[in-house]
Amino acid sequence: MTASAAAVPQQPGRTRAFLRLVMIEHSVFALPFAYIASLTAMFQWDRTIHWVRLLLVTVAMVGLRTFAMACNRIIDREIDARNPRTATRELVTGAVTVKSAWTGALIAVVVFLGAAALLNPLCLALAPIAVIPMVVYPYGKRFTDFPHAILGLAQAMGPVGAWIAISGSWSWDAVVLGLAVGVWIGGFDLIFGCQDVQADRAHGVKSVPARFGIPAALHGARASHVVTTALLVWYALATGAGVFFWAGLVVVAVAFLYEHTIVRPHDLSRLNRAFFTVNGFIGIALFVCALLDLLVRGLTV
Repeated sequence: MTASAAAVPQQPGRTRAFLRLVMIEHSVFALPFAYIASLTAMFQWDRTIHWVRLLLVTVAMVGLRTFAMACNRIIDREIDARNPRTATRELVTGAVTVKSAWTGALIAVVVFLGAAALLNPLCLALAPIAVIPMVVYPYGKRFTDFPHAILGLAQAMGPVGAWIAISGSWSWDAVVLGLAVGVWIGGFDLIFGCQDVQADRAHGVKSVPARFGIPAALHGARASHVVTTALLVWYALATGAGVFFWAGLVVVAVAFLYEHTIVRPHDLSRLNRAFFTVNGFIGIALFVCALLDLLVRGLTV
């Protein structure tokens, strides 16, 4: 009675700890662009929103991202323990065990593969390829000064996969959008890495900020976001986007300018605002504008 009664209420706590471990709320960075790709593909296909397919895209994206984050935390747990900023993470403190983290990761990747299988054969065939950079990325900081590029590659696959999920075929337009997402996320990962320079150098963790310094990393982030904007313009032209999407690009450009005015080489006090708030806003704002644009141009619910 005592043992079984005690075991029941502990499960929600473990579940919540795992969700904190994988930072489930950060799906906001990748999902909006997967939705843009999916809805644009639906518009080109028959101008109708297919809700079941959109739900499966959501399940696949969240499943793959959960797997990636769990692997990242498991592989990096010793590095995290040596960094004061990350020393309170769940695998370091014991709030989540390594066994539980691996169990959650395996469930997540099975969910991802299951959703891919339900979408179409090409999605299932390409799904294992999408898993590879998710596992390679956490090891990247051990052998290259540019692990941000690996993260960008991993994130670039989202819009491409989402488009294939709807159309069942390859799309170069989706590749352009995927590259925009990858360069964008790689760029703000350069900003995020600036706060760990001292710890990274002390423990041999590789990154652009650790190797080349914070000013160089911030310049790299600015260049990345200029390239991101150019790629989004290319995508808009390639897909015949209308006025609302172009308005969204103006919002994105302004957000990028704001992001790079609040983070300075000798003042990282507003880094979290730049990383979480601004970048979360960028994804959501562009998605809303893209959705409005597609609806005005004839996409039906």
